Amino acid sequence: MRKPRLMTPGPAMVPEDVLLELARPVIHHRSAEAKQVITEVTQSLKTVFQTKNDVLILTASGTGAMEAAAVNAVPQGGKAIVLSAGYFGARWASVCKALGIQAISLETEWGRPVEPEQVANALKQHPDAVCVMGTLSETSTGTGHPVEAIGKIVAGTKALFAVDGISGVGAMECRTDLWNIDILCVGSQKALMLPPGLAFVAVSPKAWAQIDTFDSHSFYFNLKTARKKAKEFDTPFTPAHTLILALRAALKRIEEEGIENVWNRHKTMSDACQAGVQALGLELFSSRPAEGLTAFIVPEGVSESKLRGSLTSRFGIATVGGQDKLKGKIVRIGHMGYTDELDVIGTLAALEMTLAEMGFEVEPGRAVTAAQQVLMGAKHSLAAV
Repeated sequence: MRKPRLMTPGPAMVPEDVLLELARPVIHHRSAEAKQVITEVTQSLKTVFQTKNDVLILTASGTGAMEAAAVNAVPQGGKAIVLSAGYFGARWASVCKALGIQAISLETEWGRPVEPEQVANALKQHPDAVCVMGTLSETSTGTGHPVEAIGKIVAGTKALFAVDGISGVGAMECRTDLWNIDILCVGSQKALMLPPGLAFVAVSPKAWAQIDTFDSHSFYFNLKTARKKAKEFDTPFTPAHTLILALRAALKRIEEEGIENVWNRHKTMSDACQAGVQALGLELFSSRPAEGLTAFIVPEGVSESKLRGSLTSRFGIATVGGQDKLKGKIVRIGHMGYTDELDVIGTLAALEMTLAEMGFEVEPGRAVTAAQQVLMGAKHSLAAV
């Protein structure tokens, strides 16, 4: 049986000490210990998110955080500008539709980022928009968006800026307060090195001012209710407190490394993987690659499903393909969180051998060498968290 290697852009690999926390006896979720852990992780999350704003913990996937942002920030019938440049950007529009929010979708070709000028024009055309909803890292295409520049534009208006940072936060630079992000949505199973099940929402004073103008028609995802309980270092409903205990261990790793070092490490790992892929003559799908994952176009004559299947069956390496209209057209390799340089090099070596066996012309060691050159040229430590 092959040793499993989870090289997907979420869920990502979880460190052993974090997994061991999940094996502890279950404590009561309203105990003093549970409240103390919530206090600690909330403060640590603020460091990771680079914010002084309120951070609320939800028991949900990252999509739950997105729904919480939308249903609390925009009243039914209100208008939101959705920056749709991929499968998950389009999810913002789906969430809005389900909640009775008028979504103005700013469509961009998949694989290309939304440009700040497009957002500025959309806000001029829709001055009544309550919120702009964007994405830090579009996981479906491997694209990073210029969130800082977009945030500056939105900050000059009455609109809020809500950002899906689910696969980006912890893997790439994200400065919530400096970048004028009003509502940041994050999930646990990506660069935060935890299994799925927790979501986080950072809320700015500007966002709270809007949230307090109306009564949200959500019960479970009501952020005002969550804010009230957070003052007691608690949650309004039963939390996934075993995951919160494990989160404390994961965040300790990040804090010991330092968030800027974490960002730099992910950037170097991403550069190495992308250099290796390109050295094989493969084309990156995104024109502005995000950190944390690499997406490349499947070469002509190669079956995406057979390529990924062989990576798993022979080497135990799990990757993912494309979604929606990209199904069968791209392969996505994750390298976020608890991933080191040997994971990247090993995956590239396996990719070389698999492609060669499928009849694709490969010069053995070419991808590995290209990645090594990037890693050896890194100016900072690549010590794994």
